Amino acid sequence: EVQLVESGGGLVQAGGSLRLSCVHSGVAFDEYTIGWFRQVPGKEREGLSSIYITDGSTEYADSVKDRFTISTDNAKNTVYLQMNNLQPEDTAKYVCAVSLPFVKGGQIPGLYHRWGQGTQVTVSS
Repeated sequence: EVQLVESGGGLVQAGGSLRLSCVHSGVAFDEYTIGWFRQVPGKEREGLSSIYITDGSTEYADSVKDRFTISTDNAKNTVYLQMNNLQPEDTAKYVCAVSLPFVKGGQIPGLYHRWGQGTQVTVSS
């Protein structure tokens, strides 16, 4: 059974940083992508970044590409999202997800088939 567990969220002041972790397990294939998304009540889920586990290639949404960095430690089955210069508009629940097999990259929710429960990030002004 595929499981994803996020951690690292919290309350931070504007301009601060957080590092989120996504521990994933039970993925039965070798070629897949882990993506990070965020959700705000009443708004569509927003894709932020993705990393192709097989070769480490990454993608970012324009809204975060200069502030967020995604990385992976495959030995620990953990994907990280380093978030710098956080702003109040970054307040959301951050969720990681595992893609369908052989999907390389992308922030389209339909490409992902298993989701974590999320971790809340709150940025105060």
